Amino acid sequence: MSESDDGKVRLDKWLWAARFFKTRALAKAAIEGGKVHCRGERCKPSKEPKLGEELVIRTGFDERTVTIRALSAVRRGAPEAQQLYEETAESQARREQAAALRKAGALGVETDGRPSKKQRRALQRFRSDAG
Repeated sequence: MSESDDGKVRLDKWLWAARFFKTRALAKAAIEGGKVHCRGERCKPSKEPKLGEELVIRTGFDERTVTIRALSAVRRGAPEAQQLYEETAESQARREQAAALRKAGALGVETDGRPSKKQRRALQRFRSDAG
């Protein structure tokens, strides 16, 4: 993998190059918002990641635990970006289980969709009578 001039890369730039975030600004905002932890602690966007360090990265509903395998300051294709890190087996299992629960509807309220015109009128009648 290509490294920067002196082998030093900012954490926000590495997260962007590893394709965890679409832009460096989003990566920086996530780090500042406490969504990225290194050794169990919050870190700064200017932190220099080291090979073998373990990061916990939260994006949306998913939380990944990854080990840094290579450093890069250049954003390339997804297959090359996946060579920069290795996700732990426990992290993959947790994400797959959480995705299965979300897909099954266990984490949210499931409805039949929007009410029909008749159902909306019945709701309005009920609310006006109750109030």
